[in-house]
Amino acid sequence: MEIENPSWLSGLSSLKHLNLGFVTIHSSDAKWLHAVNMIPSLLELYCHGCELQDMAVTLPFVNFSSLSVLDLSQNLFNSSFPEWLSTLTSLTRLDLSTNSFSGSIAVDFGKFESLEDLHLSLNNFSGPVPVTLGNLCYLRKLGLASGRFSGDISGLLNSFTGCQTVSLEMLNLNSNDLVGELPDSIGLFKNLKHLDLAYNSLWGSIPASIGNLSALEVLYLHSNKMNGSIPESFGRLSELRDLNLIANSWQGVITEAHLMKLTRLESLMLSSSSLVFKVDPQWIPPFRLDYLQLEDCTVGPPFSTWLQVQNRLTQVKLQNVGISDTIPKEWFSELSAEILVMDLSENQIRGELPEELVSPKLEMLDLSSNRFEGFLPRWSTNATQFYIHENSLSGPIPRDIGTLMPRLRNLHLSDNTLNGTIPLSICKMADLQVLSLRNNYLSGELPDCWRDLSTSSLWVVDVSNNSLSGEIPSSMGLLRSLGMLLLSENNLVGEIPSSLQNCSALTSIDLGENQLSGEIPSWLAENLSATFVLRLRSNQFHGQIPEALCNLPLLHFLDLSHNNLSGGIPKCLDNLTAIVYGNSSEFMAYFKEETKVVTKGRAYDYNRNLALLNVIDFSENNLSGPIPEEMTKLLSLRVLNLSSNHISGAIPEKIGDLKVLETLDLSHNQLSGEIPATLSSLTFLTHLIVSYNNFSGKIPAGRQLQTFDASSYQGNPFLCGFPSRVKCPTESITTTAPPTTGTEPEDEEDEIFELGTGLYVSIVLGFGFGFLGLCVTLLRKEFRKKDIEW
Repeated sequence: MEIENPSWLSGLSSLKHLNLGFVTIHSSDAKWLHAVNMIPSLLELYCHGCELQDMAVTLPFVNFSSLSVLDLSQNLFNSSFPEWLSTLTSLTRLDLSTNSFSGSIAVDFGKFESLEDLHLSLNNFSGPVPVTLGNLCYLRKLGLASGRFSGDISGLLNSFTGCQTVSLEMLNLNSNDLVGELPDSIGLFKNLKHLDLAYNSLWGSIPASIGNLSALEVLYLHSNKMNGSIPESFGRLSELRDLNLIANSWQGVITEAHLMKLTRLESLMLSSSSLVFKVDPQWIPPFRLDYLQLEDCTVGPPFSTWLQVQNRLTQVKLQNVGISDTIPKEWFSELSAEILVMDLSENQIRGELPEELVSPKLEMLDLSSNRFEGFLPRWSTNATQFYIHENSLSGPIPRDIGTLMPRLRNLHLSDNTLNGTIPLSICKMADLQVLSLRNNYLSGELPDCWRDLSTSSLWVVDVSNNSLSGEIPSSMGLLRSLGMLLLSENNLVGEIPSSLQNCSALTSIDLGENQLSGEIPSWLAENLSATFVLRLRSNQFHGQIPEALCNLPLLHFLDLSHNNLSGGIPKCLDNLTAIVYGNSSEFMAYFKEETKVVTKGRAYDYNRNLALLNVIDFSENNLSGPIPEEMTKLLSLRVLNLSSNHISGAIPEKIGDLKVLETLDLSHNQLSGEIPATLSSLTFLTHLIVSYNNFSGKIPAGRQLQTFDASSYQGNPFLCGFPSRVKCPTESITTTAPPTTGTEPEDEEDEIFELGTGLYVSIVLGFGFGFLGLCVTLLRKEFRKKDIEW
């Protein structure tokens, strides 16, 4: 319903009640307001949700001063607080919520002696909350949530001390900028039923006077900076139903005294790493909860009776609470019918799960990071999220898992000891988005049923570190939404199927540590331009590195090491703009990718965003030719490993432009010439190896280079200077040269002497080093390290 011109409203001079709620009023220049202002008998005006946006801050006169109810909520007003409202002293209810009013409120609310309901939430009001609100002794509901109110919370609460009886039943200051400690005066609000102070910056303890709030039903103090204790007087809040204190830094201990009289408690939410539950393991509480959320506090080690008797739960979250006990199978069975959410993650819970469970209402199950043993249960459920990774479950994945969990979106079974094959029924999960089975003992071939998921949103397939064999099924190329294909550390053979070029959404491809063969296909770059991570290490690929890989503008991580690649390093690598400019991709996955990263001389299990590493690793191949000058343009490169190849020529002089380089490994090649002095400018360099090459001359000096020992340079017989044991010719002569007298002729004689002596020394040393170099060259294959990881 719409009103094109509200001017006709002014003719309703005898009207007392006007409700235009959710009627679209087309108005400009506050015509709607001027019209209703001409109705002197009006007592109640409801204009909520009318899409009004024109507000007059002032009026020449106020004709509807008898108004007792004014509701202008859910509109588009963006002015300051209307001044004419201060004349409506007969108001019992004022609702301006869900608008865009701004500025401070300078109204003397003490004039509104009859006001019972005041709602100003969801606006942009700023400044302190008016303390004149404390004069409203009959005020029952005060809503100031989701604004920008600031100042000390005690100013408002203490302002009510002048009232003989505080009538307030609901106080909502959620999501503001309030600070300070809760004052003892909170105990005066004995009629308060709903108190919401969440999402502020309050600190300190809850005062013991909180126990006087005998009518309190809802208390929200979550997401503050509370760093004190919770008083035992909490236990006197016999009407409390809903308690949320999470996301604070509580101190101290919770005992039975805090909980013993909370007979109506239905929801309990609490978290803090310094909070300890010291409850008798056999204590039976007077409440049965619907919602239980305890995080990052100490509840265990035992799974106490007060938790076991909570058999009415629809949602339970006991995350990282130190439980290391065995949970009775019966507890799972009793909850299974009504439970919606179950999260017991990040504990050390032991024991076996029931063999079969039926949970028709379950939406999310997270038992990850525990010590559950036995077989994976046949869990019949409509859940969409199923996390049981990082446990000690064994046995096969149920063959009919796709039938038991048909609505599953996220299936995380990684880091267990599961064996057997991957069941074909997984492809019956039409909504599947993430399949994570890594770090198990699964065998057999990858299922060739992916055609059934061709219209799904399957985004992650992670089966890395198992014992899978056979070829990569060509049907995986039908997964158009596939973003992460992680098949590393298996026994897969054959070539990369060309059908994968249809997976244009691929961002991370990890096929490392398999037995794949053939040439690296150029379509990896031509069709998969969104790739951030390409990891093909430790396979049997041959041929040259395709120049097409240079056309991956988002590539951050390129690992082709430990293959049989030959030819030169492409000169176009400076087209990898993500490594040139260091621009991090906007893609941030919630899925925790895990792989082995070789850097700083060690292999690390890396489980963060690989796209942030900026790595090029071509080590352990048969590459030849020089290091392209273009590689020195990869200004955000952090790891460069070209070791164990046949690369020749000199290190590019501009290597010092790679200012953020942390690891440089050029060992076991045929590089020659001097080591560039520009290396000394790489202040982040923590791992340098140029050993077993043909470098000559003096090792460059520099603060960072002096941190490396002689092993970084060994196998280069023509290198001299610190940290090697071979002194450069000028160093040995200079240290033994006679002191100068300062006369010009003697200086000339000294220079001639040094030159002549240096010549003889150079001849002797040159012959010796030359002979030694010949021996090293003949024996290089014997000393070449075949499987070293840098």
